[in-house]
Amino acid sequence: MHIDQLIQTIAIAAIPILFAITLHEAAHGYVARYFGDMTADREGRISLNPIHHIDPFGTILLPIITLWMGGVLFGWAKPVPVNFSALRHPKKDMLWVALAGPATNLFMALGWGLLARLALSFQDNYFAEPMMEMAQIGIRINIVLIALNMLPLPPLDGGRVAVSLLPHRQAFMLARLEPYGMFILIFMVMTPLLGWVLMPIVSGLTGLINLIFGL
Repeated sequence: MHIDQLIQTIAIAAIPILFAITLHEAAHGYVARYFGDMTADREGRISLNPIHHIDPFGTILLPIITLWMGGVLFGWAKPVPVNFSALRHPKKDMLWVALAGPATNLFMALGWGLLARLALSFQDNYFAEPMMEMAQIGIRINIVLIALNMLPLPPLDGGRVAVSLLPHRQAFMLARLEPYGMFILIFMVMTPLLGWVLMPIVSGLTGLINLIFGL
């Protein structure tokens, strides 16, 4: 991708990427507070201000690199702190706190799908093409965040969901992987393994949204 095309793509992608990552993290904080954990609230992380959630590498540099290379667009924000032991029913409530982020991404993917459908109805409009490009990036980043975060690997959301649902012994064994979870994920990022795992999920969900909105 040429530098001028990259700059144009970054300008169009900035809004959907920031929305996807910011609302994902804020949702965790909102639901954690609802179930009794005030940690994120005390640290000012229950906010829709992207500045409170930006990770220089995961939110800015990594999405730019993946846009430039044309690979799977993804990134992350600073995780919202959650003290699961402060939840009223830690093992049960962990499920809803973990699902809050991916569920928010699902709603946003559907919202961007609706915008893409709207852009198709304005084909002769000057704004139709950038609107469609923004909507497609919005669909893609939200679906990638769903697929990535639902991997059953602590500390990802899917790992939290699995710990919440598994019997105590198996949940304890899976939870013990948490200190090594990010190293496992980094290894997957540096090899084709992550793409092999994510692409079928991303393609399937993207195809479903395209089908729903006739894209």
